[in-house]
Amino acid sequence: MRMVRLAVLAVIAVAVGGAGYVYRDEVAQKLGLATASAAEKGGGASPAASAQPQGRRGRLNPGGPVPVVVTKVAKKPMPIVIEAVGTVQAIASIQIKSRVDSQIMKVNVEEGALVKEGDILFELDARTLKAQLGQIEAQIRKDQAQVVQAKRDVSRYEELLAKNAGTVVNRDTAQTTLKAAEAQLEADEAAKASVQTQITYTVIRAPVSGRIGSIASKVGTVIRVGDNSAASALATINQVDPIYVAFAVPQVFLPEIRAAMAKGEVKVTALIDENRKQAGAIAFIENSVDALTGTVTAKARIGNANEGLWPGQFVKAEIVLGIEPEAISVPAPAIQLGPQGPYLFVVKDGVAELRNVVVKRTQAGESVIGKGLEGGEQVVVDGQLRLVNGANVVMRPSTPEPSSTAAAPPRG
Repeated sequence: MRMVRLAVLAVIAVAVGGAGYVYRDEVAQKLGLATASAAEKGGGASPAASAQPQGRRGRLNPGGPVPVVVTKVAKKPMPIVIEAVGTVQAIASIQIKSRVDSQIMKVNVEEGALVKEGDILFELDARTLKAQLGQIEAQIRKDQAQVVQAKRDVSRYEELLAKNAGTVVNRDTAQTTLKAAEAQLEADEAAKASVQTQITYTVIRAPVSGRIGSIASKVGTVIRVGDNSAASALATINQVDPIYVAFAVPQVFLPEIRAAMAKGEVKVTALIDENRKQAGAIAFIENSVDALTGTVTAKARIGNANEGLWPGQFVKAEIVLGIEPEAISVPAPAIQLGPQGPYLFVVKDGVAELRNVVVKRTQAGESVIGKGLEGGEQVVVDGQLRLVNGANVVMRPSTPEPSSTAAAPPRG
């Protein structure tokens, strides 16, 4: 009885092992790879070995030619672009403060309004200053009268002295009185100019064109010049057209940026989103490199009439240093990463050749090749995962990506 049980278990084990072996072969055949049983029967390499790069070109794939999608490499003009993350900054951000102690009588602007340079924003109480101006003007008229009288006295004493009827002392005293009266007149006229200037401070105008923020002080608020805190500002105006986009780039690009600026205007494009972008040019580069980050800050001046850029906003900045007239570029998916760095597959006479390349930059879905590829060659853009050096390939047309609404294939 015990021998019978052992025989039954042996039959079951063989059946299960055979079924698993057959299933593994079916999966391998669907992937286009050689199966273990085929390798054993034909004496070939195992699937793991066949996946390694082959030293001899033209070796046939154990599973047949690999279907791939290829594209022809052509030389074409490509912009030299540096990408960075920028911060939008107002060219001028001015806090509006009073220059005289007074009370707000009128607010002529709404919060958040767009104002022009010279627009009246606030009107302060100017009655005290106007009264002082009246007093000074009256004093000036008195001084003018005294000057006229002093001039007559000088003239009279000079005539008497000429006739030997007067004294030199009297004449000199009259001249001194005249000079004192003229000095007093000049002092009062200066005081008048000072008060007139202070009166102009009671009408607060926009120093620049821009967008005004929150208005902290309303009508009736008493304001003091001595209050220098940030909260004492009546409002803040940000100049938004044009506007700055500040960004930091690695210091290795500094020589290229400076060389491009020496030749002319260096264009910068701020990408607000996928459909909106605004162009400008580099305005200046910071005069030192940040030792902590190894980057240098630059600012681009960008027109912003539509106010698509807002102070404090983060945007993607593209700096165009020039145009490479005959650049060799391939679709970015063609580039693979290996132990020796980037590589791709070049197809010649139906055979895939693994080629190490030097990628200069990647932009707009294309990688610009600096070394390792020539124009006119065909490179694989889809199907690389099943390729090895020297594998036979068959070209197939590219297929559009399936939509997300497509039905999923049934599970087997």
